[in-house]
Amino acid sequence: MKTLLASFLALVTVAWAVTSSSNPAEGASLPWVVRQEALYLTGLWAFSLMSLAIMLATRPAWLERPLGGMDRIYRVHKWAGILAIGFAALHWLVEMSDGVIKSVVGREGRLPKEHEGGFLEVMRDVGEDFGEWAIYALIAMLVLTLWKRLPYRPWRYLHHAMPGLYGMLAIHAAFLAPLDYWTSAIGALLALFIAVGTVSGLRSLSGRIGRGRQVSGDIEAVREQASGLTEVVCRLEDRWRGHRPGQFAFVTFDHIEGAHPFTIACADRGDRHITFQIKALGDYTQGLAARLAAGQPVKIEGPYGRFDYRRGRRKSDQVWIAGGIGVTPFLAWLESLQEAPAEAPVADFYYCTRQRDDDPFVARLESLCAALPTIRLHVVSTDRDRPLTAEALHARHAGERQPEIWFCGPRAFAQSLRSGLRDLGMKRVRFHQEAFEMR
Repeated sequence: MKTLLASFLALVTVAWAVTSSSNPAEGASLPWVVRQEALYLTGLWAFSLMSLAIMLATRPAWLERPLGGMDRIYRVHKWAGILAIGFAALHWLVEMSDGVIKSVVGREGRLPKEHEGGFLEVMRDVGEDFGEWAIYALIAMLVLTLWKRLPYRPWRYLHHAMPGLYGMLAIHAAFLAPLDYWTSAIGALLALFIAVGTVSGLRSLSGRIGRGRQVSGDIEAVREQASGLTEVVCRLEDRWRGHRPGQFAFVTFDHIEGAHPFTIACADRGDRHITFQIKALGDYTQGLAARLAAGQPVKIEGPYGRFDYRRGRRKSDQVWIAGGIGVTPFLAWLESLQEAPAEAPVADFYYCTRQRDDDPFVARLESLCAALPTIRLHVVSTDRDRPLTAEALHARHAGERQPEIWFCGPRAFAQSLRSGLRDLGMKRVRFHQEAFEMR
């Protein structure tokens, strides 16, 4: 993700630098030139990243292969949006710096503003106002997004305002960009960003995101596996194209609530039945079992994701680690191998739970792994065992052929293992992790 965003910003920066070097300011003093070019560059960074973020929000399935799955697409979307708002705030601060420069060096050497008159001049004024209002709204949106205590439903409706805010920024960028930009490389990029972002925003406003991958169906069964854990079995229409083990889907049980991503916790048997194991982790999933019943309609969008052990290196040993409800993709993996146990990789599977005796998944995992002799199941129950640590993994799996780790569980747990293994010298370990977060 860091490499992608850095490369994207580098492309914009190079295009800006080429354009700026070919159109040097004449008769302007250095402080005013620096301010002007900083204003243009921060604006370009902010707008290009916002364009990228709104395009990725349309869930482009064709990018799953190069970016590693929809979960990573959404992670890039999230950080592109955060960086865009940060650069927008910096852009506003640079704009406000003219008073400081006046007090230090005076007005002498200031670059003259472009005045074309007529419609263009009117739209410049409109674009300037739009940009300022949009920046205030975006900063407020960022604060609400990072404030995790805000329930998902109101945040979702607020987030629907983003295409409108983007439209305001597009007008700001189009009419306040220097006229000579439009005959240069940066102008071509800017036009591309405006076109892609505008089309993406219109798709969002019209409700067309993911429509081609949506399938209707009915809830066939709802079971409360344990306190706060609900199993939902759905039967889908003929249009369902099936799924690969480890994939997820956006599920809509309630049109007002909207879609939520859940991992598909079963193998594809070709009968259009899919199962979700849903843990009560937020305001929506609390009490979900009481709100669902057999026969209710459901809409599924997907499948998405590339969390698949078969993408790993063939000769590497595998370590699978599941934390709590993160076991769901592994359930699908194990189920898919039951009919072809010879295809199972050699893997150590660590399932981490708080209380083994009360966990409904333990017996299921033991049954599935019993038919797969190359999968060694280790149930780590923190009420009786020491928690799984990087030190324990290092002691068991360090060697010339370092393992490939597939992890699904709490983010803090993953970070602890990753950093710990790195500190212990296992820097060449490939650590695959589901990274899906809606906000």
